[in-house]
Amino acid sequence: MPARTAPARVPALASRAFSLPDDVRRRLKDLERDSLTEKECVKEKLNLLHEFLQTEIKNQLCDLETKLHKEELSEEGYLAKVKSLLNKDLSLENGAHAFSREVNGCLENGSQTSGEDRRVEIEKNKSPKPVSKLCMPRRSKSDGETKSAEVSSSPRITRQTTRQTTITSHFTRGPAKRKPEEDAEKAKSDDSVDEEEKDQEEKRRRVTSRERIAGPLSAEEPGRVRPGTHVEEEERDDKVKPGHLQEEKRLRSQTKELTPKQKSKEEPDGDARPGGAQAEMNEGEDKDEKRHRSQPKDLASKRRPEEKEPERVKPQVSDEKDEDEKEEKRRRTTCKEPTEKKMARTKMAVLSSKTDPLKCVECGQYLDDPELRYEQHPPDAVEEIQLLTNERLSIFDANESGFESYEDFPQHKLTCFSVYCKRGHLCPIDTGLIEKDVELLFSGSAKPIYEDDPSPEGGVNGKNLGPINEWWIAGFDGGEKALLGFSTSFAEYILMDPSPEYAPLFSVMQEKIYISKIVVEFLQNNPDSTYEDLINKIETTVPPSMLNLNRFTEDSLLRHAQFVVEQVESYDRAGDSDEQPIFLTPCMRDLIKLAGVTLGKRRAERRQTIRHPAKEKDRGPTKATTTKLVYQIFDTFFAEQIEKDDKEDKENAFKRRRCGVCEICQQPECGKCKACKDMVKFGGSGRSKQACQKRRCPNMAMKEADDDEEVDDNIPEMPSPKKMHQGKKKKQNKDRIFWVGEAVRTDGKKSYYKKVCIDSETLEVGDCVSVIPDDSSKPLYLARVTALWEDSSNGQMFHAHWFCAGTDTVLGATSDPLELFLVDECEDMQLSYIHSKVQVVYKAPSENWALEGGVDPEALMSEDDGKTYFYQLWYDQDYARFESPPKTLPMEDNKYKFCASCARLAEMRQKEIPRVMEQLEDLDGRVLYSLATKNGIQYRVGDGVYLPPEAFTFNIKLSSPVKRPRKEPVDEALYPEHYRKYSDYIKGSNLDAPEPYRIGRIKEIFCVKKSNGRPNETDIKIRVNKFYRPENTHKSTPASYHADINLLYWSDEEAVVDFKAVQGRCTVEYGEDLPECLQDFSAGGPDRFYFLEAYNAKSKSFEDPPNHARSPGNKGKGKGKGKSRTKSQSCEPSELETEIKLPKLRTLDVFSGCGGLSEGFHQAGISETLWAIEMWDPAAQAFRLNNPGSTVFTEDCNVLLKLVMAGEVTNSRGQKLPQKGDVEMLCGGPPCQGFSGMNRFNSRTYSKFKNSLVVSFLSYCDYYRPRYFLLENVRNFVSFKRSMVLKLTLRCLVRMGYQCTFGVLQAGQYGVAQTRRRAIILAAAPGEQLPLFPEPLHVFAPRACQLSVVVDDKKFVSNITRLSSGPFRTITVRDTMSDLPEIRNGASAQEISYNGEPQSWFQRQLRGSQYQPILRDHICKDMSALVAARMRHIPLAPGSDWRDLPNIEVRLSDGTLARKLRYNYHDKKNGCSSAGALRGVCSCVEGKACDPAARQFNTLIPWCLPHTGNRHNHWAGLYGRLEWDGFFSTTVTNPEPMGKQGRVLHPEQHRVVSVRECARSQGFPDTYRLFGNILDKHRQVGNAVPPPLAKAIGLEIKRCMLARARESTSVKIKEETAKD
Repeated sequence: MPARTAPARVPALASRAFSLPDDVRRRLKDLERDSLTEKECVKEKLNLLHEFLQTEIKNQLCDLETKLHKEELSEEGYLAKVKSLLNKDLSLENGAHAFSREVNGCLENGSQTSGEDRRVEIEKNKSPKPVSKLCMPRRSKSDGETKSAEVSSSPRITRQTTRQTTITSHFTRGPAKRKPEEDAEKAKSDDSVDEEEKDQEEKRRRVTSRERIAGPLSAEEPGRVRPGTHVEEEERDDKVKPGHLQEEKRLRSQTKELTPKQKSKEEPDGDARPGGAQAEMNEGEDKDEKRHRSQPKDLASKRRPEEKEPERVKPQVSDEKDEDEKEEKRRRTTCKEPTEKKMARTKMAVLSSKTDPLKCVECGQYLDDPELRYEQHPPDAVEEIQLLTNERLSIFDANESGFESYEDFPQHKLTCFSVYCKRGHLCPIDTGLIEKDVELLFSGSAKPIYEDDPSPEGGVNGKNLGPINEWWIAGFDGGEKALLGFSTSFAEYILMDPSPEYAPLFSVMQEKIYISKIVVEFLQNNPDSTYEDLINKIETTVPPSMLNLNRFTEDSLLRHAQFVVEQVESYDRAGDSDEQPIFLTPCMRDLIKLAGVTLGKRRAERRQTIRHPAKEKDRGPTKATTTKLVYQIFDTFFAEQIEKDDKEDKENAFKRRRCGVCEICQQPECGKCKACKDMVKFGGSGRSKQACQKRRCPNMAMKEADDDEEVDDNIPEMPSPKKMHQGKKKKQNKDRIFWVGEAVRTDGKKSYYKKVCIDSETLEVGDCVSVIPDDSSKPLYLARVTALWEDSSNGQMFHAHWFCAGTDTVLGATSDPLELFLVDECEDMQLSYIHSKVQVVYKAPSENWALEGGVDPEALMSEDDGKTYFYQLWYDQDYARFESPPKTLPMEDNKYKFCASCARLAEMRQKEIPRVMEQLEDLDGRVLYSLATKNGIQYRVGDGVYLPPEAFTFNIKLSSPVKRPRKEPVDEALYPEHYRKYSDYIKGSNLDAPEPYRIGRIKEIFCVKKSNGRPNETDIKIRVNKFYRPENTHKSTPASYHADINLLYWSDEEAVVDFKAVQGRCTVEYGEDLPECLQDFSAGGPDRFYFLEAYNAKSKSFEDPPNHARSPGNKGKGKGKGKSRTKSQSCEPSELETEIKLPKLRTLDVFSGCGGLSEGFHQAGISETLWAIEMWDPAAQAFRLNNPGSTVFTEDCNVLLKLVMAGEVTNSRGQKLPQKGDVEMLCGGPPCQGFSGMNRFNSRTYSKFKNSLVVSFLSYCDYYRPRYFLLENVRNFVSFKRSMVLKLTLRCLVRMGYQCTFGVLQAGQYGVAQTRRRAIILAAAPGEQLPLFPEPLHVFAPRACQLSVVVDDKKFVSNITRLSSGPFRTITVRDTMSDLPEIRNGASAQEISYNGEPQSWFQRQLRGSQYQPILRDHICKDMSALVAARMRHIPLAPGSDWRDLPNIEVRLSDGTLARKLRYNYHDKKNGCSSAGALRGVCSCVEGKACDPAARQFNTLIPWCLPHTGNRHNHWAGLYGRLEWDGFFSTTVTNPEPMGKQGRVLHPEQHRVVSVRECARSQGFPDTYRLFGNILDKHRQVGNAVPPPLAKAIGLEIKRCMLARARESTSVKIKEETAKD
């Protein structure tokens, strides 16, 4: 900065020559010795000297660097201009240069410039206007000039005209010499000064202030000193200037360690502002006044950055000599390091100089930002007081001397405005600067409050208005535009239009306000929406014209997430108490997590809430319509949702006492349970605050269930509950027990009796009794006496067939306290354990059971006398199956000791034991048989069998499983987030998927002879011929991709395996012998395979199969063979169906969606969906397109049920309603937002209503009483609210009389390339057979197949036995969609051609047998330019996601530039990169609060992901690519790269997956039609049940229907035979 010209009466002042510290000079010399290029050397030196350059020079250097980046300037030209600029502007022209920069009227070392300097400044800028006297209330003269006088005694150091070393001289290649200067500083003070020092400083200021007032000029005299004396003078002065020392020390510290934090403290020169010296002076005065208003006086001289961030300037106590010694030692150590390390460190420093430029110390903006703008004052602008007193505004009288209250402040409108910091940088007002007490000023044209014209004409131009005390939003004035305003100490300003320079910054503010408005209004109407739904709303909303935006994007929402969440929170606080809060909706929770929003900021002290116009209150959702039975059970759980009739409430009050609330709660504490022992009155600590376990009523359990927890997939093995039987013997009391009558049978030592008298109460075989437990705190056990006997060793005994209390089943506390269940548990007990006789009544379903639905349920027990119970069902404790009691009748000769449980258990044991039959040949060492049985299945010679993968190996060496290539080291500077990928596990990978079963054909069944010559029938062996699958041949995995999934190759290789290892039976046929085409054969039933060729492993060739490969029964396309084998293959329904033609079930599909469940049932051939209910019109239209014969109701299911229950035949549209007896199968998936793990936050009232649609669905079941019932839901359904909803659902079905069970199935195991776990509840009417869950057909990733469920600490599993393998290989992404033509981001052609044949078996299945030239719905979402660029930069390697993005600048398709992400903070958790680079993007990684100014936007690496990655598993999978050989994550309703399932990018193409690809991942045929726009179609597919899963369940139902049909046929034949 050139020396200013002083007035004539004041001697000209030459500024002090600023010499470089010694350590900087040493580092500059080091650079000369390093082998750097010219560019690297210049850059490094420029970096070192940056702090000592003037702001104007810095700005010009930034401009040159920008031109270099934009390739407007060559590298050589850049270097030449840098040298030229420095030589021109920093050389010693005219004798002196000013290096002491003024900051707000303060020297940078913390001391104040003298009044003389200020006058020089005024004179130089020729600003003769005096400051108005109205300014005086803002600062007192003494206060304002106190700091000016502080430095009056400091020496003025002038630089002589003699030749001296300049900064530019250091840019030569040779070493530079310089004498050390300014070595006088001895210590650096900490930010917190002792109170005593503060007091002394205050006294000095007062004295100096009085001296300054007395003689303003005399204070300047010591400033002019002789050259050579300045060091001593400074030493003396340092003793009284701790601020000076601190600043000088800070400069030295900065120069030594150029960290980004320290660099950001450097301030540009105040004179660089266009506002000139007058503005500078007033600015300094304003700052003085502001500090006196807002801070204690003794802290006013401290610089603001040190107040804000004291932790960035660490106190140092050592003197400079120590520092120099340390520096010299460090330099010597560095010299000893290897040259490679030195080079790497130097290059890193060069890189650091590029990536970590200086920030403005006031507003924190980067000084090298090409978008950084400076304020430009309007013409004839005046200060705030002058503006407010202008007659054109005429608001208040000029004689008023201040404004005591906020309400007194005048209000004006402000147009053509700009907001800027004290350095002149245009600043946003909403990034937390005002909240951090950064002083922001503004300029513009003020107009009267009534003025509506936004042009500056007629206004009063102002500059340096403020500083802004607060900003606020007053609401939307009739629609799009919000009213924004500032408050200063003197007035309020309502904003109109910004200046052209400020418009881009202000539009961002308007954008966030408008997005907040969108979000609040969207959540009002869609409280259950997901994050993806919110993104869809944002992206489909057209921005208002005032924003000059083409579209809103996800980045827009994430950029303003903090503000949006605060507005939503404020909106909730301002609402009525009866309004449902929207702050905790699922999408808001996800937004908070993803964006790392800091909660609890900006509360009442700042009026920032958007005041939305009052809306009419929504009528709210339709409450659940229920039958009386369902209402009684769910009443307490869904009290707020279920409609209540006051009259019925009064009538039924006494009936509902059976919930046990009052009775249990009024009991005293037991004093024994864990909760009681913790109570203070029982000597405990009282910490748990739990109710006595004996007093925990269901109502309390339901309240506790509100705090639903996430499902943990890693379910620990839970021990089974203790058995009910007693192990100890009880001492007999002969007096109270005696036999009645003679023994009816003597069997060995046992004498069996029919009756016994205990305590004068007679019992006989078949009676029920209560049994005393060993633990008296437990309830009495209940059992049926099935035998009475006495023997010499044990005395008087009985055989107890136990009943299970409802509380011991999965129903828990929801069960009827009087209802018992039969179980297969029994044991011998001593008669002395019997407590008393009880009555247990069997409640059989009535003959009119199916027509009794919906009526008042009769009480199952008329009264509770404590000794009367009932049972309806048998219960399987392992699988949680409630079934009709088995019809096992005793024979005449064993009535006295018949136990149904013993009989069933014995029968099961007999079935499980492997046996051989039909001996064929007796050889030397073994005996051959033609038949073996196991688990009720017969295996004959010639049958195909499933064997575990380890049963045998092949004679060809299989290629080792595909392994990931070893990770290559990556360039951490280019890929700064790659370090987060430390785990080798890739979600969606099939690397861990097990092999499918080995398949063999039984050649021999034999037993080895024992030493006595007899066959060892306990050790059965089978000799099998091995079948090769395509992947087992030398062609390996690629061969299986194109082949049919059930294709095998015969081989003459043999293996001997244990018969116990056999997993099941299958059919393997030679394709040429089939009487039908291969497709029909394969589709005819499960477990069917074929072969056409034999494989020779030695020659690695394929041959015609030998003649013996065609088993004798197969030759001649023998249909006779089919009949002979039908009996043994009873598991294949297709063959049985030829004997018994099954009518299709008339089906009602509730919550049908587009029809995935119905489609699967249709494919299984068991149902005909005549009716469907779907409220969402696009899905209903899709259902109609695919089921033209169905009646689809697009209405609320509650309304329809109410109509039917009221006796209506048609609805308002004239559609015929199904009546009682019409519906044979009821299926559906009630909306699952409240249960879904994909939608974790489910505790709000509206979610509870959605959950209560389960209640409506159960009411449909109760009313129609179908033969079969299926409820499908997300896996969390079984755990929601601590499994209470599951329990209540099963409780309802049991109360209706249904047999029922539940389980979790993995869709990937039934033939789709997708992990999708679903909870299934199955129910069958009395008299029907309850289906089993289908066995898996395909192997799948084990991590995704954890299907057990824990309810009340008991682990339940389904009946599935194929736990480690399966018949077929897994279906992959390649199988699913490799044949689909390539499309681009945003492809929208509804119909295109396939452009090729199907490549895999799965593709052939989905395309269908009929030729279909047209491919529908191969369309994908059009992602924004920034998202598209990110997708383009995701590598194609498996497992790639956002962590593989390069940190580079990219020109987007819309012409804008995506920036590099800046890393400015030290991440405590992850440390630094190997090159020492920082890894944090926000101050929170350092353990501090989040800094709003740290947010970055429009970067290729999304700022929010590294910001919150440490606490969210590094956001693994976001922007993830699918893997060709892997599988899809759960198909969601809206594929978003940053959604819950972020792995939605095509494996090779730079786009998200298409609608058709998602439909295929669900298993929908290509012919299946969808309806609506692209997001409608995605939602239809994402909400659907995969048809292959539904088909597998349907085939199980079909088996049950066939079994029943066979049973009725055999009964009819017997009856006819009996008649004959």
